[in-house]
Formats: sequence, structure tokens, C-alpha cells
Amino acid sequence: MSIERRSGLFPYLLSRASEDTNKPAPLVLFLHGARDRGNDLNVLLKWGLPRFVDESSSLPYFFAAPQLPEGQTWVEREADVIALLDNLIASQSIDSNRVIISGFSLGTAGAWHIAASHPRRFAGLVAVSGRVPTSLAEPQLAALKDIPIQIFQGGKDEKLSVEDTQNIVDTLHGVGGAVDFTLLPEGDHFIADEVYSNAQLQQWLISQSLRTSVAV
Repeated sequence: MSIERRSGLFPYLLSRASEDTNKPAPLVLFLHGARDRGNDLNVLLKWGLPRFVDESSSLPYFFAAPQLPEGQTWVEREADVIALLDNLIASQSIDSNRVIISGFSLGTAGAWHIAASHPRRFAGLVAVSGRVPTSLAEPQLAALKDIPIQIFQGGKDEKLSVEDTQNIVDTLHGVGGAVDFTLLPEGDHFIADEVYSNAQLQQWLISQSLRTSVAV
């Protein structure tokens, strides 16, 4: 696909939905991991969801991937992520009821935090190889109960505890959340290529919309 390189609050990648219709399309907002911070957007295209998008001939959703400067976190830049989202919705033919936020590793912590802080903005969350920030207590997690969530983790990920992730899943189920936890038994921390290229997940990304209970 044709991926544009843009600048603003962050430098970011943008690709447009390929379907030639007048109907607004979903948006997948992707937050990268720690090692992809910097000032070279080409780094993001080397693997994971950005590479999948770049190598696809066409996709039915918009895709945006901002890049953090070295030393910063997505939690710190929460307001700027939301400002970027607002700008994209205002300038592109994006269905604001069908925005998915996804993150890998450091980006997953950001995705959890931002979705919990702005639950009315997201129709789904995809968390890959990342933990929930310790700042999110159970009341904040409860804000996610109306957002369908997909969690992916490698069974051999030395950076993450399966038990800790299962506790988060159980907590969300306890407040009525819709959560699917996929454990890749032989996977390590770097499972993003396998996860994002999965046809079922790709279909899931375009199948979600804001539930009526949280619709703006």
C-alpha cells in the first residue's frame, strides 16, 4: 500500500482505506514499542503491523502510526495522541465509531492507558506483548468493560508474566468486559509479525464499532 510520512505533534505514518466508496472507513491507530523510538519513520516499517500494512496490496481501513522521540512514553504523550486522532478524524473519511487502538510492548502500555482514559473514543483494543500500566487500578480498568479487547502474548516472553496477564483478563471479565487472551506457546516477546498478519484478527479490526452504551 501507499504509506505517507507526515509530521505534526509526532512524525507519523498514514495509509488510507483502499475501498472506493463514500462510506467512512475504520481507523487502526498503532503505538510502537520502545526500540522503535527516534526520528526515522522507516524503522517502524521493518516489522509488525506497519510492515503488514506496507506489504498489503489493499486494506479496508485507515492506518496511522505515530513515532515517539527517544526517552518518551505514550502515557506521557496521551493528550497528543488524542489530538492526532481528532485531526485524523477531521481530515480523513474515518468512521469515528470504528477506531481501534493497538500497541506493541511499550505501545501496549500506552494503548491500555489511553483507552481507559478515553473509553468513548475506541471500538476495540489490541494488546501485543505488553503489560497494563501499574497506574491503572481496577476502577480505571472497569472503564474498559464496553471495549472489546484482544490480548496476545508469547509463552516464552521473558519480559512478561502469563499469570499477571491472566489476572488482568480475570479482572476485566469480572466487570463484564469482552476480552480474548491468545497465548502463543512457543512465542517470545517479538510475536508482532505473526499476530498482525493473522486473517482472523484482520477481520476483527474491521468488525468492531462503538457499543451504544458508550457511543458519543
